[in-house]
Amino acid sequence: MKHVVRTACTRDCPDACQILATVEDGRITQLQGDPAHPVTRGFLCYRTDHYLERQYSDERLTTPLIRRAGRLDPAGWDEALDLCAARLKEALREWGAPSILHYSSGGSLGMMKLANRRFFDALGPVSVKRGDICSGAGDAAQHADMGFEDAHDLDDLKNSRTIFLWGKNAAESGSHLIPHLVEARRRGARVIQIDPVWNARTNRHVDRYVQIRPGGDGFLALGMARVIIDSGWHDPQAPEYCSGWDEFAALVRGRPVEEWAARADVTAALLTELAGIYTKEGPTAAFVGWGLGRRIHGSKSVRTLDALGAITGNLGRAGGGVSFYFQRRSGFDTSFMNAHPGRRTLLEPLLGEEILRADPPVKVAVFDTGNPASQLPDSATVARALRSIPFLVVIDAFLTDTAELASVVLPTTTMLEEHDVVGAYGHHWVQLAQPVVPPPDGVRSDLEIYRGIAERLGVAAALNGDAQSWIDRMLAPMRSAGVTREALAEGARRKPEAPRVLFADRRFTTESGRFTLIREFPQAPPEPDPGWPLRLMSISSYKWQSSQVLIKDQQEPPEVTMHPDAAGGRAEGSLARLVSPIGAVPVRLRFDARQRRDLVIYPKGRWGKFGGPNSLTRARLTDAGEGAAYYDEGVRLE
Repeated sequence: MKHVVRTACTRDCPDACQILATVEDGRITQLQGDPAHPVTRGFLCYRTDHYLERQYSDERLTTPLIRRAGRLDPAGWDEALDLCAARLKEALREWGAPSILHYSSGGSLGMMKLANRRFFDALGPVSVKRGDICSGAGDAAQHADMGFEDAHDLDDLKNSRTIFLWGKNAAESGSHLIPHLVEARRRGARVIQIDPVWNARTNRHVDRYVQIRPGGDGFLALGMARVIIDSGWHDPQAPEYCSGWDEFAALVRGRPVEEWAARADVTAALLTELAGIYTKEGPTAAFVGWGLGRRIHGSKSVRTLDALGAITGNLGRAGGGVSFYFQRRSGFDTSFMNAHPGRRTLLEPLLGEEILRADPPVKVAVFDTGNPASQLPDSATVARALRSIPFLVVIDAFLTDTAELASVVLPTTTMLEEHDVVGAYGHHWVQLAQPVVPPPDGVRSDLEIYRGIAERLGVAAALNGDAQSWIDRMLAPMRSAGVTREALAEGARRKPEAPRVLFADRRFTTESGRFTLIREFPQAPPEPDPGWPLRLMSISSYKWQSSQVLIKDQQEPPEVTMHPDAAGGRAEGSLARLVSPIGAVPVRLRFDARQRRDLVIYPKGRWGKFGGPNSLTRARLTDAGEGAAYYDEGVRLE
């Protein structure tokens, strides 16, 4: 019998789509976007359209695995959980809570995954990661500038006359922004894309594409700010609600417009034109891509874009704003996470090095919702560090390259088999995930897995309640506004406290109550080493979500895209070695004459053992926010 279940996508994507799943005879046969959802609007991205290939893959794990004599062999749940509990108990007794490391990441953004942390809080001050490989630099920038980060409601774009997509490849990293751009253009708004990488899927929805130097965003923004201030185009009240006006003006006037333009690799005329569009054709909304911050000076670059919005009066204005992140956890009750003050933290972008030099050493580690052996920089060092841990537990639905290094692997549910609730970092709506089908025999949810270990350790009370009761608890602050599990089962609900226009009163949550303007910036973009003339861009993939890639799809050499002039006379389709200071991988060349000659584009997600881009990327921090500087790596072809 055929029926339809309404659920939600909980993967690491801004859109958090609402899904209508068709089930026939106990098997999911179709996924489609819910047409009633104000953001999903009846369509899904390519990745979720093809999710059933993953759901029903024969690569799926359906039994626990225990390493015996160097090999992962099938085991029963009681044996696996008994072993995990015994090793955790031993670590607590012999070396203390800091010898245990809990690592979680963005493999699922469902709020229920926070219950995993509750288990470790019950054990004591175990070690955890700090920093943020995705948005850390931009988060730090917006907190420094405004004291708080959120975004204008997507519907506020109806008030915009100009929209800047600054380093934001919407078609491949948040495709449900595209209909809003289409509607804005239909109303007469202009959309401008600024990005070093040409992307046909996004650029067909823009009116102007500006191809700047990799890492040149801040120089372009400061040059535009100089034109705006010198021309008197800034908001006359900006010096009153902005702190550091004189210092910022001195910064932007520290170089002629021509020099700022040269550092961004655009003409002075184009820079001046963009400054005029930003100010004279407002309200202007800016959407800032997360990749823009993944550079050594990434946080400062985001701060320059914030400053443009502030000095032009587009912050706090309907149709304006500088949108980097929607607060996906706001409105939920997360007070059950009792973080231990003073606990040891290890930097996520440098995780391999941090584990190898940890003192006291990590004796037991439990990893969930992440695949760091693929997704973190210098993936070879990460893998070496994981091998050094005496007892490593990985909770995953697939035998990833991280799971292959484990002592115990515990198979978990997919997003189509579990109860969850999810906010979004691309809009202000809340969605409920409901089980569409039961999990395969031998598979348990994260909550069931951790509860099983907790019972063996005598801390079961920390995880009391089923998933529905946990969801009710997290939704409690929004209950009076009608955001309940029962209501969400019928469709998404907007967060009641989410802003329509951010900082409409021009009061910021900084110490001074004013916007804090940036006062210093690097003198020039990093000079490429002649030995490594190409910049490696490991951008989002159209085909797969982060490292959720099937092994069967990683058997051929990866395809990288570059300008034909950058290939050193090699033919399109030929094989070459892509080499960095820390590694080399075989690749197949694809040419695109619209790309810059100093770039090589290698979509992220491929696993480290299959030559993923992070096997080439050194582990380095951004200037603030403890993020990962993925996009400053130099490579060459051999």
